[in-house]
Amino acid sequence: MSLEKATRLEDPGAEMLDRITTTWDRHGRLILGVALAVIAAGAVTFFLLRSRAAREEQAAAALAEANVLYWQGDYVTSLERAKQVSAQFGSTPSGIEAHRLAGDNAFWNGDFKTAVAEYRRYLDKAPAGLLADAGRRSLAYSLESDNQFAEASRTYESLVGRFDRSSSAEFLGGAARCYRALNQPDEAMKRLQRIDQEFGETSYANAARVEMAELAARAR
Repeated sequence: MSLEKATRLEDPGAEMLDRITTTWDRHGRLILGVALAVIAAGAVTFFLLRSRAAREEQAAAALAEANVLYWQGDYVTSLERAKQVSAQFGSTPSGIEAHRLAGDNAFWNGDFKTAVAEYRRYLDKAPAGLLADAGRRSLAYSLESDNQFAEASRTYESLVGRFDRSSSAEFLGGAARCYRALNQPDEAMKRLQRIDQEFGETSYANAARVEMAELAARAR
């Protein structure tokens, strides 16, 4: 056995050190580049998240002011503020929510076309869930108020089963109103019958029965 081999057998760490040195000589720049890239990506992500959080904080504060004006009944000013929030912070959660508030302001101010447009913008971006369904409910009432009865009836019916039983009866009643406005009494009767048969314990059932009797009398 040579002296070199004997030395390596007696000192296994030397061989490992040689391998590490060789690997670094061959790939050191690549390893360093990858490490720097990972660090840079992490830094960019950190600052991006911090920037988004700061924007959302600003948007939430501005939206809170618009909400206060809404509850004070100042729908015109609240609408202006809500539109500003959605325009400036449109990608933030509060910026998206601002469209819903703008729709509420427009609705109570009697501007149903603007209300419909704002609710649609809200629903285009809002995540699915209870808040989105609430926005869809407001859209249905705005469509009906704007005499867009066909779309309003479909929107009402899409919400049946989404909330409590009383709300489902309410939505069927809304669909029935729309079909009556469209001069489609048979379709209205079907929705009223559903209220009577499926939601007969709700407060909407008695009114539905009265409407059914009226439709039946007219059909004679």
